[in-house]
Amino acid sequence: MDEESEKQDKLDIPKKAVYRLSLYRRCLQKLSDNAQSTVSSTTLARIAGVKPTQLRRDLAYFGQFGIRGLGYPVAGLLGIIREALGREHLQPVILVGAGNLGSALLRYQGFQKGGFEVVAAFDTCPEAARASELEIPVHHSSELNDFIVDKGVKIAIVCVPKSAVQEVVNQLVASGIQGILNFSSVVLEVPQDVIVNNVDLALELEHLGYFIK
Repeated sequence: MDEESEKQDKLDIPKKAVYRLSLYRRCLQKLSDNAQSTVSSTTLARIAGVKPTQLRRDLAYFGQFGIRGLGYPVAGLLGIIREALGREHLQPVILVGAGNLGSALLRYQGFQKGGFEVVAAFDTCPEAARASELEIPVHHSSELNDFIVDKGVKIAIVCVPKSAVQEVVNQLVASGIQGILNFSSVVLEVPQDVIVNNVDLALELEHLGYFIK
């Protein structure tokens, strides 16, 4: 199956519902780790922090497969959500900008639990990042395009300065990247078929500060 056919075969699920599916997957994984075989919609909704009606609407995208009186089979539902989210196999991710924040993310051990593997990092001064004794290889930015094409990478984490982020993102998109996790405060311009999730730490703190008295 080619890439275009795969896109067409994906369920048309709203973006907010996809986010909640990730929450359900994480909750189900914990239940599975604790050897729990079934879970009710009420219990799963409580663990995920959503209303049971919302959870049932989200899971209805996959059909009706709960067992009346028993709930959902944990292993079966976990497998369905993993497949829908593309987590059956570790999805390769690259990181661009291996400075202080980028290096910290490269040391984070939680990506694989979510179904992702950071396979390489890129920086204009890779020697400085390598001196930090990172386990993930750090390449020069000039190798970025060839690596993306050769490895078929579709997702990138971007931790470069604001002055360079749009140029870097343009290069990523031209090389075939379809999803970007952006750690700068810049509003990026990308084609409609490229998804950007922004992580603005200062903005998040500002939101928290509003509620602190």
